[in-house]
Amino acid sequence: MTDPAPESHAPSLALIEQLAHEVISTLPELFREAATHIRLRIEDFASDEMVEEIGAEDAFDLTGLYDGIPLTQKSVSDQPTRPDVIWLFRRPILDEWAERGNVSISELVGHIVIHELAHHFGWSDEDIATIDPWWE
Repeated sequence: MTDPAPESHAPSLALIEQLAHEVISTLPELFREAATHIRLRIEDFASDEMVEEIGAEDAFDLTGLYDGIPLTQKSVSDQPTRPDVIWLFRRPILDEWAERGNVSISELVGHIVIHELAHHFGWSDEDIATIDPWWE
């Protein structure tokens, strides 16, 4: 018996992380370096506390989350107590990917990462659309 083709396997946590790093590496130069200082965390699901904090119905409602202080609210006098983090949640991402059926996993992860980066950088919808055409 042979192994099924790799495409028949659900994308792993490691693949989701790789795709997220690829998105960051293709950002416009103005944002690329700053985005590399945001920590990426990939988990199967958001914690119960995260779900409750944002008021979601359940963990399947949350594909990504920015946890930090947006650059538009940071002060040079603030001492960072922890790094800014973009969380990506694999199982809800996979569910959305399967439900859509019309985008690649790479496109979906890219869209989610850009959306979370928008929270960090304080981007407007117009700003997001220049980086992520899917936003239009």
